[in-house]
Amino acid sequence: MTAEIFRMMAGVDIVHVPYKGSGQAMTDLIGGQVPMAFDQIASSWPQVEAGKLRALAVTSAKRFASVPSLPTMAEAGVAGYEAVSWNGLSAPAGTPREIVSRIQSEVARVVQLPDVRERFYRDGIEAVASTPDEFAAHIRVERAKWEKVVQAAGIKPQ
Repeated sequence: MTAEIFRMMAGVDIVHVPYKGSGQAMTDLIGGQVPMAFDQIASSWPQVEAGKLRALAVTSAKRFASVPSLPTMAEAGVAGYEAVSWNGLSAPAGTPREIVSRIQSEVARVVQLPDVRERFYRDGIEAVASTPDEFAAHIRVERAKWEKVVQAAGIKPQ
């Protein structure tokens, strides 16, 4: 999906090669079987540091603090490009608000711990301990964005 939105926004003709994970994609990229890949910093940066890959840009709207010399896609020439993977914590519908609030406050506390922040930093992760309402709004925005990409590209679930 990240490559598809890149293809659409940059107006380039690329072929999607599906991989089940980063391991084989990185092996094929290093081996020259594919010319480019979109991957997480945590799995690809060691190969960049080893001189086996060349990082071109981050897909976030702003540069990663852990790799400040790496430009964003917008800075590299694809204006408005942003494709960031994210994770969130969910609970079943109907979970009492006080339980949700307690879980959120504990997660917010933990992601601020120095060792947790350092680990996230090394992996190119920016931890955001948003409120349940903020997270729900984020999901709505992301869903609308990616629904357009899926429809425009004719992507079908497998």
